[in-house]
This record gives sequence, structure tokens and C-alpha cells, in this order.
Amino acid sequence: MRRIMFTYFTSDPSSRVLCSPMLLSTFSHFSLFHMAANMYVLWSFSTSIVSLLGCEQFIAVYLSAGVISTFVSYVAKMATGRFEPSLGASGAIMTVLAAVCTKMPEAKLAIIFLPMFTFTAGSALKAIIAFDTAGLALGWRLFDHAAHLGGALFGMWYVTYGHELIWKNREPLVKAWHEMRTKNPGKGGGGRPN
Repeated sequence: MRRIMFTYFTSDPSSRVLCSPMLLSTFSHFSLFHMAANMYVLWSFSTSIVSLLGCEQFIAVYLSAGVISTFVSYVAKMATGRFEPSLGASGAIMTVLAAVCTKMPEAKLAIIFLPMFTFTAGSALKAIIAFDTAGLALGWRLFDHAAHLGGALFGMWYVTYGHELIWKNREPLVKAWHEMRTKNPGKGGGGRPN
């Protein structure tokens, strides 16, 4: 299983398999602590993001965020020549966090281990972006800083513009897809023959 996991569930631009790991790597984690930390942040912000976007749109944005943040990571790795595998949901979770912080910048947040210190969501987002920008510029290897930045920027863009540009205008695309599927039932469409 290790070879399959490494090939399909870690993202690396020098791998022979490039596309499927862009999504699948968001479902694998290095350790139980890595997974627990990511899932805690996702759980903390999931109620807010689902109330903003709805379940279907949240799933679409989350999966898209995994692919987009991995693509940004690929570009950064190609630019720096550092070909090392990445995995985890951090980029997609950064999209969720950035979307909530962008829509609710005055919301009060706290760190789980330091609940006495509170700060605004807007300040947290600025600090996270500054940290990941510094990490990317200085070559830190603590996290995949490029994936974090890609996820955060996608989240900010999506709640500001993407919802209007993509989600609200999806109806013609969905209709065209359904028409194409029902006209070509033999090609995996599942529609009835004429």
C-alpha cells in the first residue's frame, strides 16, 4: 500500500502521476496529529462556511480548493526547484478559513491552547498570509507555504467574486451537461435511449 499511497496520495510535480494526486493528497495526512489539527480547524469553521455557502457549494469549493492549492504548490516547487512531496488538507482548509475570515472580519477568534487571547478574524487572516509569505520567500520547510497561500487567496477570491461569477451562473452549464448526457446514453450518461 505504501507505493500506491506515495504515488496517488502525495503531490509532487516530479512524479509520473500529476493530476489525481492534486485532489487525493488532500485526503492523506502524515500523522494522526497532522490529521487531528487539520480536522479541528475544519470543524471550527465548517458551520460558518456551510451557512454562508450551503452544503453543495461548500463541497464544490472545498474539493476545488484542494486542487487549486496543490497546483499553486506545484508552481512554487517548479520555480524553486524543490521537488518534495506534499500531502494534507491544509490548502483546502486555508480556503475555508480565509473565506470565513473575509466574510466575517470582525468575528472574535482564539487559539485552543490560549483561549484568554482573542483577536479578530481579519487580523488572523493577515497574520497567516504574512507567515506563509515569509515562509515561501525564505524557503522554510515547516509547511507547504505555497499551498497555504494558494488556498487562502482562493478562499478570499471565491467569497468576494467567485460565488457571483461561478455558482450563480452554473445553471446553463448544468443544463448543457444534462442535455449532453441524455443525448449520448451509451457514453456513461445513464439517460434513456431515444
